[in-house]
Amino acid sequence: MNLQLRIKLMVRLGEYIKSDDPIWLEIKQHASHKNGWFIPGFISEACEKITTRFLNEPLLLQWADHYQINDNLNTRNIGNVMAGNIPLVGFHDFLSIFIAGHRQTIKLSSKDDVLLKHLVQKMFEFDSRAENYISFSEILKGCDAYIATGSNNSARYFEQYFAKYPNIIRKNRTSAAIMTGKETADELEKLSDDIHLYFGLGCRNVSKIYVPKAYDFIPLLRSFDKYLYFADHNKYKNNYDYQLSIILLNNIYYMTNESTLLTQNEGLFSPISHVFFEYYEDVNKVLKDLQQKDDVQCIIGEGQIGFGEAQNPGLFSYADGVDTMQFLLSI
Repeated sequence: MNLQLRIKLMVRLGEYIKSDDPIWLEIKQHASHKNGWFIPGFISEACEKITTRFLNEPLLLQWADHYQINDNLNTRNIGNVMAGNIPLVGFHDFLSIFIAGHRQTIKLSSKDDVLLKHLVQKMFEFDSRAENYISFSEILKGCDAYIATGSNNSARYFEQYFAKYPNIIRKNRTSAAIMTGKETADELEKLSDDIHLYFGLGCRNVSKIYVPKAYDFIPLLRSFDKYLYFADHNKYKNNYDYQLSIILLNNIYYMTNESTLLTQNEGLFSPISHVFFEYYEDVNKVLKDLQQKDDVQCIIGEGQIGFGEAQNPGLFSYADGVDTMQFLLSI
């Protein structure tokens, strides 16, 4: 398949993802039943972003043109180890490898092994030549290069196993927001999305906010009310109750709207249902410190990524700041 055919196929897949095809609706329901964190609303959210931000023909053509992708690539087999923290989280890597023209062998996370497998099967139905490009396996051996996403712990194993091959290995990351205290109600609501979408399980979710002295938290807490329904979600509520019990046992000052906890903490990675905050005196120092941290994916705030945009990555938004497409084309 030449580049034009590969792009056309992905555009057609995007049209299918947007459709109300009964089989696709059933697959999404099955994925939601299998993983309690994948509620229907968040599966739909992930799919909508993929179709509008990735599987858009003008955007794909612009992306391919930027890298001057051609069909003279020395085709390799890329081992692709996917995470499963949010629905279809590995789709950008999958898309990058396919558009570049390489073959890929995918190891899916057991937490997210329904959606992509079905979409790939749909690609095979649309054009059987795609079968030469994509396969799935529980064990990745004999690949020419690897892209692996996981925890800090799994990354150590990936580094050991894949050290002899070209690789991109991704570890735990999270995102932070810098507040001025002058945010509008609309901006605070968008920040609430950055915090709560996908239950805060993504690396692009804000888990830490920096606020000026004497910051008024009441409007921020009100903005969290959009996600009060989380309190009715069993898995989330168990986390909330557990975190609250630890806070009470340790006599830690906290704020809450009854579904999201706020505590002062210097850490970056807050647990599910919990957001850390820290006061600052010099906003430039905070920004500089965050820019130097390897485990920060996004910085949200004035002059940085806009409020509400953390979970809206585009084709050029590469995880960990590593240009995946450039890596693929250099193998």
